[in-house]
Amino acid sequence: MRFAFTEDQLLFRTTVREFLEKECTPADVRAAWASASGWSTERWAKLATLGVTGLTVPEDHGGLGMDELVLVLVLEESGRAALPEPIVATTAVGAPLLRDVGSEDLRERWLGAVSAGRAVLGVGLASLPYVDHAASADLLLLQRGDELHAVPRDEVTLVAQPALDGARRLATVEWEPGAATRLATGERAVWAAEYAFDRGALATAAQLLGVSQQLITMAVEHARHRVQFGQPIGAFQAVKHMLADALLQLELARPVVYRAAYSVARAVPERPLDVSMAKAFASDAATLACRVALQTHGAIGYTWEHDLHLWMKRGWALAAAWGDAAWHRARVGAAVVPAS
Repeated sequence: MRFAFTEDQLLFRTTVREFLEKECTPADVRAAWASASGWSTERWAKLATLGVTGLTVPEDHGGLGMDELVLVLVLEESGRAALPEPIVATTAVGAPLLRDVGSEDLRERWLGAVSAGRAVLGVGLASLPYVDHAASADLLLLQRGDELHAVPRDEVTLVAQPALDGARRLATVEWEPGAATRLATGERAVWAAEYAFDRGALATAAQLLGVSQQLITMAVEHARHRVQFGQPIGAFQAVKHMLADALLQLELARPVVYRAAYSVARAVPERPLDVSMAKAFASDAATLACRVALQTHGAIGYTWEHDLHLWMKRGWALAAAWGDAAWHRARVGAAVVPAS
């Protein structure tokens, strides 16, 4: 079987990349970090016009009705640009979860608003200690044991938590479950929560690909222009080897992430295994890219004034989010060698 993205999928990626190059510059990311919410409602509305926010929303609710095979490319570009908007919680995880287990009334009320850029979703699963962008979410999809609930933001109490990435506004959520908010119970709720977790892990893995690519690009550019001992530092073999190693790790991770996107989109039985392999590979690639980029830049890479820290902090944060590399390797190990 030959696996390749279609021309339309690649064209959509190009459109998103060109948009982000204009609308999500390092200055824009810094502005988002300094804002109250950590992201821009204006840019979110423009992403909605492109169809990004409603990419996973069914067509009968105003969305594009696409799947993870398109979304993975968009998420990769969002990582490349360090996009601060809540695309993972809302588009990658929240909208499909609401589509799968929400009542018709809830889907009618919220999915169209998500597609139009008028609503943001937050997701809190039992396996996640914090909810990202919880303060900005209009509706929170929360797990409590073997139940899933849809809770409006004004019915929860949020406790802000420190975050390394200035665009990630983390919080713990205190709330009381009730029959009025319940979406699903039992096996159906557990299945939906597990699928939602895999979607989140895949989404962050895809973003890590873009983060890694940008870090390598910045390191190469610096190595071409930083002169030491009468020549660019990129001419030194040690620097060449570091950059080559980082690029090799990224190129090894990319097809693993794309494979996981196929498994999630097609509900392949080995989906959890494929997702965990993708998250582990992508986290390793980003961690190495962060280290190599910082070593290449030297002391200037530590400074707030240099843009490098925007992507390094995003890489470190996403590598730990939705299960770090060690957690996902353990899940792969358990799947390959079941306990006796």
